[in-house]
Amino acid sequence: MAKVRMRDVALDAGVSTMTVSHVVNGKDSQVSAETMARVQSSIRRLGYIRDEAAKTLGSTRVNGKRQSNLIGVLIPQTEEGKEFMFSNPFYGDFLSAVEFTARVNGYHLLISGTDVDQSYTEIAKARSLDGIIILGMLPSTDLVKYKSSQIPTVLVDCYNSDYFFHSVGINDRLGGYMATKYLLEKGHKRIAIVTGAVNEVGVNQMRLHGYKDAIREAGIEFNETLVLRGKVNHEFGLVAAEKIARSGLSITAVFATADIIALGMLKGFRKMGLLIPDDISVIGFDDIYMTQICDPALTTVKQDITEKGKAAAEIIIAAAKDSKLTRREITIPVSITERDSVRMIN
Repeated sequence: MAKVRMRDVALDAGVSTMTVSHVVNGKDSQVSAETMARVQSSIRRLGYIRDEAAKTLGSTRVNGKRQSNLIGVLIPQTEEGKEFMFSNPFYGDFLSAVEFTARVNGYHLLISGTDVDQSYTEIAKARSLDGIIILGMLPSTDLVKYKSSQIPTVLVDCYNSDYFFHSVGINDRLGGYMATKYLLEKGHKRIAIVTGAVNEVGVNQMRLHGYKDAIREAGIEFNETLVLRGKVNHEFGLVAAEKIARSGLSITAVFATADIIALGMLKGFRKMGLLIPDDISVIGFDDIYMTQICDPALTTVKQDITEKGKAAAEIIIAAAKDSKLTRREITIPVSITERDSVRMIN
């Protein structure tokens, strides 16, 4: 079936294409009520659907720049072969907050992942994005391309010092320190850390630094054998738990740098016949919803994921409207949420 175009609606309604455009784009004041009703009747009868690309071309200008009311959300894949982001509930919580904030402000989202080293700038230009939110990108030469594109950009959870980019994040090093110190205060000394890939400058590296800070403050020498590196997913948590249970290292507690890893560990330890927290304690990081309903409920480092998404959306919308917006940098606070997965030992 041929696609119904604006000129088809105009012919059916007996009006000009410009009149149909006014009706479709909500320019009510330029069309009489009778004509509007006739055009809307033709739209319904013919099944016309507005072309979003055409909408972009006909959009308004702000400070001389044409607005598409479309924001890109990019989640680079930092681990080769990793499936798209929704396997980790963290991303769903973040995206929900971004989408809601954008929608109530009249914006829509274009959500995409990219493979390692794949550029997003061509997509951004082709779709005339008003702004880009990038979540979890490692500092790289690719950031130069985003800067040269002059598209307003908010980096979330990215340790980048370039003042061209707006920034939203947390103090990951402090969060790693707080998690480890919490375990130390509960009497634990043999504490393992289970983490995703540790890059030169990134979230996992910062959380590992926080772990090292806390154990050294307690007078405990850092032991590389207590660090398990893998992928940020449930399956790696299962594998890591089994390795720890079989290691013979007398580990009494584990800091998992993401809740999705910690949830896998709870299941893995149970599979190995260990009780939590009686035999081994576990603390996570993020405070996703599932940590409240798992058994036992997970003690974790809480970051306000919803607030993080909301802040990123508010900044990019403000930047889309004002190209000269002063750089904004927001740090969301972290705290410990105590539940049932950590016990005090002598």
